[in-house]
Amino acid sequence: MGLPCLGKEVVCLCSASWLKLARLCRSFCLLFSCIYRFLLLRVNSFCIQVFYFVFLSFLGFWVLKDLRPRTNSFRPRDLDLFFTSVSAATVSSMSTVEMEVFSNSQLVVMIILMFVGGEVFTSLVGLHFTKSKLRRLIKTEEKVASINGNLFPSNPTNDIADHIELSVTTNLDCSISQVDPQLYRSRDESIGLDYLKYCSVRFLCFVVLGYLLVINVLGVAAVSLYMALVSSAGDVLKKKGLKMVTFSVFTVVSTFASCGFVPTNENMMVFYKNSGLLLILIPQVLLGNTLFPSTLRFTIWLMGRFGAKAEIKYLLSRTSDVGYKHLLPSLYSSLLVLTVLGFIGVQFIMFCLMQWDSEVLNGLSTYEKIVGVLFQCVNSRHTGETIVDLSQVAPAILVVFVVMMYLPPYTSFLPAKGGERLPGNSKRREPRKSYKQLLENLKFSQLSYLAVFIVMVCITERKKMKEDPLNFNVLNIVVEVISAYGNVGFSMGYSCEQQLRPIEGCEDKWYGFSGKWSDQGKIILIVVMIFGRLKKFNMQGGRAWILM
Repeated sequence: MGLPCLGKEVVCLCSASWLKLARLCRSFCLLFSCIYRFLLLRVNSFCIQVFYFVFLSFLGFWVLKDLRPRTNSFRPRDLDLFFTSVSAATVSSMSTVEMEVFSNSQLVVMIILMFVGGEVFTSLVGLHFTKSKLRRLIKTEEKVASINGNLFPSNPTNDIADHIELSVTTNLDCSISQVDPQLYRSRDESIGLDYLKYCSVRFLCFVVLGYLLVINVLGVAAVSLYMALVSSAGDVLKKKGLKMVTFSVFTVVSTFASCGFVPTNENMMVFYKNSGLLLILIPQVLLGNTLFPSTLRFTIWLMGRFGAKAEIKYLLSRTSDVGYKHLLPSLYSSLLVLTVLGFIGVQFIMFCLMQWDSEVLNGLSTYEKIVGVLFQCVNSRHTGETIVDLSQVAPAILVVFVVMMYLPPYTSFLPAKGGERLPGNSKRREPRKSYKQLLENLKFSQLSYLAVFIVMVCITERKKMKEDPLNFNVLNIVVEVISAYGNVGFSMGYSCEQQLRPIEGCEDKWYGFSGKWSDQGKIILIVVMIFGRLKKFNMQGGRAWILM
């Protein structure tokens, strides 16, 4: 007789537990919703992205620290692990630890950090925030229109019909809507335009998501196929104990996100003769960074050719109203392509003229030299993968690389004219509050901040600059700081042979020059990487200073 009662007690206990769990989940959902609304309405984009990258860096550090490296004989210091996490999250590829130290599970963590830290992914998150704001705006306007219609019903029958029509329109899926602002009456015109903008932003979210997934999937498939078919490339992975799938995914995600990390210690130098692999990665570099706006606009235009949709027409004709930085006007997109190809061409010609018969390209055929130089020049803007030792490159080319690393990704040589407005310039400048105006006046230009960072590094490393001047020279420090600011990853490295006073036990390592810096210098470079990732918020800084 006791067993049925016991069964009932167990059932009641389980029901109570599930009820508590459901309430707990509901509370968490409510808390998340409140936080999301607060971020959506009260916090600006800069604060959100600062929190995003800092949180992502600490989270990556904790996970990397918890996982074991490949060998137990060497375990990276906590500062170096945090440096690596920041470098992956900000897609900077600055390294203070050799890449082959990390285990396969740690490489997977870095893949996730690079993927969610890439510009295309973060811009997609920003699009979803914009979409949520527009959705709330439409709901608010619906309520206002409904209240006004009920208070002042000029024609009750027509108002009911309008309300039904508006409700049906705003509840239908955007994919089947063919909204034309001219079809709306004056009372519903503002709601119709906002709804069309909402549908366009939602459509753009799907396009960017598809773009992100398709390019990465095709890249991984191409690299995996190449590694499987070309024995010279596959043998490298076998010798280093790297899994082909991990290498393919890691390299493609890193290249598309403009990070530049490669699972090998030598970066792409170990594949400098594999021209096919380099040709596969070159489009990944361009499509994920400098040519992303032009390719995105072309993709939307191509989709419009197969089916005329109001959302596509809105996106192509009103780019400034959409507010998506990467969706540029037609003329600017065309000029951007010409500018990118022009920069690559100038670097290519200069590199070939000065380094064609040098030791940097020694052992390569003419075809391999052309592909290798092209790969190196394409990566100089923001990706940072390399097939040569930069310490052996001519100083004149290094100066050109420094300029390329400093330039923002969407730099255009010719200004966009013809009445087209760039995203973010559609709003008029409104009078700012006194404290905001004070902060605006205190902002420095990008070059001023870089000069401050370089001076700070020179101060922290002044002892090494005196004892080891060939390695710790100003040019090497400038290249390292500008590379971190541009989120590129180029580094001059460190050579024990250049020491004026040889240090016993010194070994050349396959990591960046910053790996030999002091802890204070590494912390400064961490700040530079985060600052460089967020430099788009201060491109207009320093306007209070007038140079005459």
